[in-house]
Formats: sequence, structure tokens, C-alpha cells
Amino acid sequence: MLEKYADLLLDGCLNVKKNQPLLISCPIESYEFIRILVQKAYKKGIKDIYIDYSDEEIKQLQLKYLTEEELKKSPYWNKEIFDQYAKKDAAFLMLGSYEERNDIVAKKLEITAKISRLSRPLFKERQLNNAIVWCIAAVATQSWADKMFPDEKNNVQKLWQTIFKMCLINQDDPVSSWQKKIKQTKTRAELMNRKQYQYLHFKNSLGTDLTIALPKNHLWASGGTIVNGINVIENMPTEEIFTAPYKYGTNGVVYNSKPLVYNGVLIDNFMLKFKDGKVVEFDAKQGYEALKSIIEFDETSNMLGEIALVDDDSPISNSKLIFYETLYDENASCHMALGSAYLECIKDSQTKEEIFKQINQSDNHVDFMFGTKDLEVVGIKDGIEEIIMQDGNFIK
Repeated sequence: MLEKYADLLLDGCLNVKKNQPLLISCPIESYEFIRILVQKAYKKGIKDIYIDYSDEEIKQLQLKYLTEEELKKSPYWNKEIFDQYAKKDAAFLMLGSYEERNDIVAKKLEITAKISRLSRPLFKERQLNNAIVWCIAAVATQSWADKMFPDEKNNVQKLWQTIFKMCLINQDDPVSSWQKKIKQTKTRAELMNRKQYQYLHFKNSLGTDLTIALPKNHLWASGGTIVNGINVIENMPTEEIFTAPYKYGTNGVVYNSKPLVYNGVLIDNFMLKFKDGKVVEFDAKQGYEALKSIIEFDETSNMLGEIALVDDDSPISNSKLIFYETLYDENASCHMALGSAYLECIKDSQTKEEIFKQINQSDNHVDFMFGTKDLEVVGIKDGIEEIIMQDGNFIK
């Protein structure tokens, strides 16, 4: 199963080519799976492979014992290597897992998050511009298994089996299965592109009542995209279609429907109130300071960069599990992101200056979930309203 997962990531997601450099970032605990990945990559003719291991225990020790100034000088959080490989048109495989740092001072977490993000500006620019091949996926770790299945024996194995199920590894040909799924989501995105709604209105029983304006010539995309002529799946798994909001056109209030884990801190029971695109009020019963750090990351991180639609009737949602890992939880629920938008979400016939007048640019991008079983989504164009989603699902 691990070998099938490795094949899916290398062939189905990254579509990596012979002699193409490859950077893999991952928890050190996943070394056994990484060895499988590397062996398969070498057999495909990939010679330049860099493994960016991270040790969560060392991170915790640094956050506990180093001062804020000492953290700024620590090379452990520096990700300049990503820019070096971006210059070589490498493929990037970023393997994540659950991290918990609820007892760490919020300011320290903010510092390390900024170091990690701002130390690789070329990578982030090329990622947002859809100019490099990348994929985000997950690996099972003990801390994540303990969070999801605390009372289970062999809970790491159970977590791996859950990952395999969500990623269709149990099927005979996972790559072919994902090609079929991506075709379905692309068809849905194409329908939304033909509609060209001017506004989306979201409403549910949690209290969400939010209107989002969409820019002219916006584009809906799916988890499958084309980068330099190569078919890529950037999230594994993926169920969403997504676009970029008009940066000054969000008004109303939204409540989260699933917990958000940001830099290892759990944020839950929170709300955001928007006026003319900006967060003007927010609250959280858990993780308030972490939510504040997201909103105040930079001057434009208080604005939306993405809105994504996901059926409530989807495999991850139907599992009834909360993964505490955004990659999985966002594919069980409609979600939106504070921070930067993706340029693929607007027609490229415009200049970048014209594009950036319409969609948000930021040094951060943080998704959070707001979809529910009773969510209603209405598309509005020229004053005419059409129901897009009802009871959490797309109208068939």
C-alpha cells in the first residue's frame, strides 16, 4: 500500500519526469515511507533529490527554550533551499501531519511561521503563479494517530489505512481513479465558469450570512491543473473547486464548522466579520491569539484569497472523522482562505497590475472550513438568483 501511495504521488500527482529535480519536505518520523519514495524516484531517472526533514520534537524544544531573537537567528526554520530548487524547475512534494503546540507563546509561533514563509519568496511566487509542479499530501505519525484514534491499539496503522482509503489507494489503479475524479471536478468548474456569477451568498444555521463578490473574468479551478504542459494534482486528496474573490467585495459574517490547526495551535468556535473585503471583527473561543496572528500576518492577510466549494456528500465528510489537518478537513467542507489568491483563478489576458487590483496578494494563505449539512449557496448575476448548493451539496 505504501508503494502504491508513492506511485500515486510521483506519477498521478507530480507527474515527475526523468532528470527533473525533486524536493521532498516531511516529518522525520516518515523516513520509512520516504525511502520507498526515493527508491522509486531514482528508478524513474531522477538524480537530484533533496529531503527536507523536520523533527517536531526539536521544533518544540527550540520554541520552548530559545528567545524570540534567538529563534530569528536559528537556521532550523529557514527554507531558502526551496528557492534554490525553484530555480531548477524542481517538483515539490510537501508531506504534512498533525502538530500540536498549544502551550507555546503565540508570538514565537508567529515568528517561526514568518521565517518559514518569507525565506522562500521565489518558491511562493512561482507556486501562486502556477509556474512550478507541487503537491501537498499527508503521512501518518504517532502524534496525529494519538489525536484521531486515542483509544485504538496500532493507531498509526489505522491512520495509514484511513489515508489509503481517502486517497483511493485501496482501488486497483489509484492513478486512473483520480484521473476520473479530476475529470468530474473539472466539469463542475467549467459549468461555474460559464455562469460567471457576480456574487455568491452563503447562509447556514451556524450564523454564516456572507456575500462574496467575484472579479470579472474569474476562473474556477479544480485540484487537477496543468503546469508547463504537465498534468498535476496539487492536493491529495482533493474534492474542491475554487476561485478567487474580488478583494474588496466580501461582506457579512462567517462561522467555522471544523477546527483549524495553525502552526500546531487549535483554533475553534470562531467567527469573522467582513466589510468591504476586510475582517473588521473576529472572535474565537479557542486559539484567539493564533487567529489574530493569521489576520495580522501582513497588511492584506485580513482579506480573502480563495473560496472553495465542496459537496458535504464526499468521502472525507462521510467518514465522520475530524482530521485536525487542513488538507483533509478542507476536502470535507466548503472553505475559504485568508491571504493570497492564485493567479490561475483569473483570465491571464490582463496585466498583473490589472489582476492585482481585483484579487488579493499576501505572504500568507490559510484555509478554514465553514461548510455544513444545511449550507445554502446562491449565485447572483444581474440581480437574478440561482441556487448552486442546498443542504450542503451541489444541485444536480
